[in-house]
Amino acid sequence: MRTAPTRMPLFRFLRRAAVFVSALMLAGCGTVVFNASGDIARQQGSLIVHSTLLMLLIIVPVLALTGLVAWRYRQSNRAATYTPEWDHSTQLELVIWMVPLLIIIALGAITWISTHTLDPYRPLDRIDRGRAVASDVKPLVVDVVALDWKWLFIYPEQGIATVNEAAAPVDRPIRFNITASSVMNSFFIPAVAGQVYAMPGMQTQLHAVVNKAGTYEGFSANYSGAGFSHMRFAFRGVDEAGFEQWVAQARAHPAPLDRPAYLQLEIPSEKAPVAFYGQIDAGLFDAILNRCVAPGTTCMNQTMMHDMHANGAAAHHHATE
Repeated sequence: MRTAPTRMPLFRFLRRAAVFVSALMLAGCGTVVFNASGDIARQQGSLIVHSTLLMLLIIVPVLALTGLVAWRYRQSNRAATYTPEWDHSTQLELVIWMVPLLIIIALGAITWISTHTLDPYRPLDRIDRGRAVASDVKPLVVDVVALDWKWLFIYPEQGIATVNEAAAPVDRPIRFNITASSVMNSFFIPAVAGQVYAMPGMQTQLHAVVNKAGTYEGFSANYSGAGFSHMRFAFRGVDEAGFEQWVAQARAHPAPLDRPAYLQLEIPSEKAPVAFYGQIDAGLFDAILNRCVAPGTTCMNQTMMHDMHANGAAAHHHATE
């Protein structure tokens, strides 16, 4: 009896300390996915919320009934009905099987629709919930290269390139063409759209739009080595005038991004500063994609074309024998 007064305050202290530490650890967590500035990210956040609510329709009643059954049929409750021979209830079976089945059907339908609607390769058909993409609007093309450990953005239509900084006009569709130089990374701007992998020798795509002006953080969501934690960039959503000003700022830098400059940039480095290139070599992104930037290297697409013709000729030869 003497120990109870000392244990209870200690238990309460530990419980409060645990709550405080948990709150402190979660204080830095943001809700950018649920408060997104891009239509695609906003739809993805809504999908997470709806899926979670549907699953809670099972989780919450099960947890509540677990506590209720444990309390009602506790050993000390003599008023509870004791039916050791009970083994079946049609009504209970219907509830146990039909409710989860309906939830699975609903989740399947939502997943099927969202998978096609939010396909990163699918060009946008709307700016936001109330505005469709005009038929005469062309998406802004941005070629993205994941380097070790920095991001290279090539704007082929504007003739510029940047390192660890990108920009796009608000309410204009964007088409990101994404690849990597050496190892696999994951391109992710949480406020704008979901993540898409960047892989060497392959091109992935992401269609997105930013609906609010601001500066948003982008980063690699796939571990890729020593400098991974600093592989971050700023994505700026600006109006058309601001975008033209940003492009003019990049063009003002005399340094061109030619093949020798790219080979130097490709060397692994950590905490790379923002850099601008006022000119770019035509076909540089295709050379990066086909891994033939260095002099004397054969492009992957040329090798595959040669192999295809060689295999076709061999097949034709065997067929005529």
